[in-house]
Amino acid sequence: MDFQKLADRLFPQITGTPEEMEARYPERNLPEGAKVTRIAPSPTGFMHLGNLYGAMVDERLAHQSQGIFYLRIEDTDRKRLVENGVETIIKVFKKFNLNFDEGATLEGDNGNYGPYTQSERGPIYQTYVKYLVSRGMAYPCFCTEDELKEIHETQEANKENFGYYGKYAIWRDRSEEEIYEKLDQGAPYVIRFRSEGSIEHKLRFEDQIKGKMEITENDQDVVILKSDGLPTYHFAHVIDDHLMHTTHVVRGEEWLSTLPIHLQLFDALGFKRPKYAHTAQLMKLDDGKKRKLSKRKDPELALDYYFESGIPVAAVIEYLLILLNSNFEEWRRANPDASYNDFAFSTKKMSGSGALFDIDKLNDVCKNVVSRMDAETVYEETLRWAQEYDPDFASLLSKDPAYSKAILGIGRGGKKPRKDFGRWSEVKGYLSFFFDELFNPDFSEMPAHLDKELIGRILRDYAGVYHSAATSDEWFAGLKELCPKYNMTADMKAYRQNPEAFAGSVGDLSMVLRVAVCGRSQAPDLYSVMQLLGESKVLERLEKAAKAFD
Repeated sequence: MDFQKLADRLFPQITGTPEEMEARYPERNLPEGAKVTRIAPSPTGFMHLGNLYGAMVDERLAHQSQGIFYLRIEDTDRKRLVENGVETIIKVFKKFNLNFDEGATLEGDNGNYGPYTQSERGPIYQTYVKYLVSRGMAYPCFCTEDELKEIHETQEANKENFGYYGKYAIWRDRSEEEIYEKLDQGAPYVIRFRSEGSIEHKLRFEDQIKGKMEITENDQDVVILKSDGLPTYHFAHVIDDHLMHTTHVVRGEEWLSTLPIHLQLFDALGFKRPKYAHTAQLMKLDDGKKRKLSKRKDPELALDYYFESGIPVAAVIEYLLILLNSNFEEWRRANPDASYNDFAFSTKKMSGSGALFDIDKLNDVCKNVVSRMDAETVYEETLRWAQEYDPDFASLLSKDPAYSKAILGIGRGGKKPRKDFGRWSEVKGYLSFFFDELFNPDFSEMPAHLDKELIGRILRDYAGVYHSAATSDEWFAGLKELCPKYNMTADMKAYRQNPEAFAGSVGDLSMVLRVAVCGRSQAPDLYSVMQLLGESKVLERLEKAAKAFD
């Protein structure tokens, strides 16, 4: 068969050559050892934790090595596309502070190796498909859906491997006359790669995460160009990663089964293979058993969940690094204030088995991360979240920014900062008592062993002696001086040894005031709270609380 004639018939519009493509996309001028990585999601409208999980690996590998991290949009599966899908991808990654050096943006392509959207690269793929056809390495297949279904049913009945191979590759060796007859009829077709592999042979391969592996060769004549002229994922990513000079491909381990196809295509085209790193799947415990995170069962799989829940972006990144690298937590303990960018990320420290996602662990990470932030950052991040998800709260926060920041500054900094909240959605509950609009006291949290009459006396007496000019030490000394009046003691050791001898301790006295002023037993430093509220507000609350115990 005259393969060049067939290639020209199939692709009359393609006049360029692979050599011209190589010249159009020259080698990158990067330092020795620099890695080029990419994230290449499909615009299906659903961005999940797995996307970010892999993207973190890509970003770290590239930027730690002075390399390039780019965004490519894989949109050749037209049936799965949704409106604004690309915009969603770009905006979500921007929210997570993933800094792409080049690729698709809302304003258009950024970089010299585009287009970065696969649907715009049709002629590039067709150039290489034409090249393969011209060398007898690919061919048109005119199988109908019914014929493919019949092949599948036969294989099932015979308990054979499924697919288009061997005797089931019915268009692999058709005559020139049969092919041209179909073309003359205008019959739809796909282009299949002519595999020379055998399932009797094994390929040795070293994965950057899983280590040395043996995989079975591909014997399938896979589709590389669909009837709409667009490539399949198998073919498109091989061409793109070669021309964009990707050095490392990071993807989920669910793609391992297709790796033999991809290595075969790289070799057939004479391309240097990139290094592959197959990440373990994200798992969770469900009734004591591990299972994959599910779009249907687990809201935490969707990245929207983190924004809506007010989980700090920095905490999500920190937690993913814990899942990705086994030594990150140890490094963080030794470097509590350092940027995660200073951590030496390595694929050698990644687990080859499933990474266990634990929402409780994430919540702990959130509190640790937020505790290290200054009040200005906490205020800005909380306000940004509230403006989108709780506008009324945003109005309260922004009414007096200095007041709000002062509240958030209580107990912040030092070796043991407070860890009252880890999500921006929890801030409202934490500081609600500072705003009359949100203040809803729960006097049931008063010390249970104190009778109502005593509580009322304490509140009224204290209202008569309180003054906001006292220092913190003077304020607490004043509480101690009041203790004997109510048969309470400031000597905690004496109280622990013989509690029956006293009506309570200075701690109980402080708790009565705390619940009256803050409306609850759990609150930041009471002296700081009272100073911020101001003397008139404190006295007003003491009076209202006292009336509740009449």
